[in-house]
Amino acid sequence: MKKDNPFTLTFGKQPGEYISRYENTDTIISTFEADNPISNAYLIEGVRGSGKTVLMTTIANILSEKTEWVVVDLNSTQDLVEDFAQRLSDECRKIPNLFKNGFSVSAGGISIGLNGIGQTQDNVGIIDSILASLKKKNKKVLITIDEAMPTENMRHFASQFQIYLRKDYQIFLLMTGLYENIYAIQNDPALTFLLRTPKINMEPLSIPQITKQYKSIFNLEIEDAHKMAIVTKGYAFAFQALGMLYYEYNDSLDWDEILSKLDDLLDDFVYKKIWEGLSEKDRDLIRAIGSKVASVSDICDVLQISNTSFPRYKERLLKKGVISVAGRGLVELSLPRFAEVVELYP
Repeated sequence: MKKDNPFTLTFGKQPGEYISRYENTDTIISTFEADNPISNAYLIEGVRGSGKTVLMTTIANILSEKTEWVVVDLNSTQDLVEDFAQRLSDECRKIPNLFKNGFSVSAGGISIGLNGIGQTQDNVGIIDSILASLKKKNKKVLITIDEAMPTENMRHFASQFQIYLRKDYQIFLLMTGLYENIYAIQNDPALTFLLRTPKINMEPLSIPQITKQYKSIFNLEIEDAHKMAIVTKGYAFAFQALGMLYYEYNDSLDWDEILSKLDDLLDDFVYKKIWEGLSEKDRDLIRAIGSKVASVSDICDVLQISNTSFPRYKERLLKKGVISVAGRGLVELSLPRFAEVVELYP
């Protein structure tokens, strides 16, 4: 591999060549920093590889550089309340004089004063004590959770988060997830406040911005850079993958060979997983669309379904980020070279 490749395939890591989503970033940050925030939480949803984690990481990095913010990243596979108590405590050790008697948290949830006086608290009590102290110092807490899942663990954490909101603590939540998981979380009857939480849906990156990036990095003619950008369809992972491959192989492989390697990366990193999460009917519909812009009537003829039942399938795949509307009565696959990849699937 060539050194100094500015592109990356690592999920969640902000790459060297990154197209910022200024509008989404500004919307969330300006909301959280407002005197009277319209929401203390945002949900970021999108298909795998659409840039959800990078957007969340970018926001977390911006706020962590500000002295009034404490940023805590939680692991969705862990006990979220316990993880929050531990990580919040770790972050607050960096704040001078936050606790007069010192503070530490063990796995059992024990708070111990450094003056020798021990006091046992559970994780909920520990978090409450820290948030109360942070509020006195006018500090805000941002919690980030990547790939949130609709589990009992999440229900417990979200319910506790709502209690902290009722106590008027300056606490904020930013979560990413696939459409189906965010939908399940928001529609859980125990988590009604999340139903009102605004969502950021990850739209494709700007083709002109991708064109400009490729043109600048590879010193290409505008037509060649645009041809590369069109291949990505604005899909964030494809932008990184194609850029990485072109940086590595543009002087040794022809264009079709680079595209073949792109298909392999898309398959290995994201498409195989996306395909596994689709129903048989969804898969049939995707095969019927193929690599072209397809009319609804033609798809219904191929699948032998009625025009009245098609919207149900279309709506589900639209929300999953797999297809997009290409015009009145027309749809196409929104994922680049998806048809070429899945054509080889059994």
